[in-house]
Amino acid sequence: MSYETIRYDVNDEGILLLTLSRPDKLNAFTVQMCDELVDAYRRASLDDSVRAIVVTGEGRAFCAGMDLSVEGNVFGLNESLTPTLQDVRERGESEEILHGVRDTGGRVVLAMYECLKPIIGAINGAAVGVGSTMLLPMDFRFASDKARFGFVFGKLGVTPEGCSSWFLPRIVGLEQAMEWFYRAEIFDANEALEKGLIRAVLPAETLVEEASAFAAALVKDRSPVSIGLIRQMLWRNSAQPSPMAAHEVESLAMFYTSQADGREGVRAFIEKRVPSFSGRASSMPPFYPWE
Repeated sequence: MSYETIRYDVNDEGILLLTLSRPDKLNAFTVQMCDELVDAYRRASLDDSVRAIVVTGEGRAFCAGMDLSVEGNVFGLNESLTPTLQDVRERGESEEILHGVRDTGGRVVLAMYECLKPIIGAINGAAVGVGSTMLLPMDFRFASDKARFGFVFGKLGVTPEGCSSWFLPRIVGLEQAMEWFYRAEIFDANEALEKGLIRAVLPAETLVEEASAFAAALVKDRSPVSIGLIRQMLWRNSAQPSPMAAHEVESLAMFYTSQADGREGVRAFIEKRVPSFSGRASSMPPFYPWE
């Protein structure tokens, strides 16, 4: 897929800079941007030149929310349908439900959730509505002092999207998530930092550079297969009702990695040298995905 609303640039350290690129519209979200982001995250999982992903916005905004200037249903939904929960569950990948019913922000978030590469946010400006919910499945979030956030759905008479009712309470707690959703107000980077939504507030002029350096430090001399499995294990196992589910997955992950990159890692540790891992995220162990 060729991209018109985003940019996909990989540097020499394997850091993919994924840039929302509709600066004249404050990078407002559209159905096209949804499709391109879903493709980009899936592409990055299989792109062995990519070790980690940094996401930012072009211009003075990160993403100002859904583009409300489009004609018809601004969320891109087919108002001629009367879908049920069963339709979404059983026919979710059909053309009618996928593009007529399913939440576009949620489709992007699920692609991020399934991604095998660490995702780091570099929030350079306004991140409102879907601009805030698409931050939640990122592993780490850095913001400039110019960043603003807002889960403003209640103000528009709609409900949260982007799987945010699952992610946000896990990040900031149920009470804080309720307050931000109920109030539906804009808040600044200092509040986001105080409440645990972001990791740090950085100068705007060094935001992407510092986020990229942080991303590179996470994956330098690490096995891409190990990193990919760790990301998926933490997101998925932490939501399981019993530690037995984590034990089952961890047993298989250890079984397969110990015979592949794990063997090189142990040898390098004993020989006191930097490991040379040969595993690729595009070729995961046979038990993956386990769901």
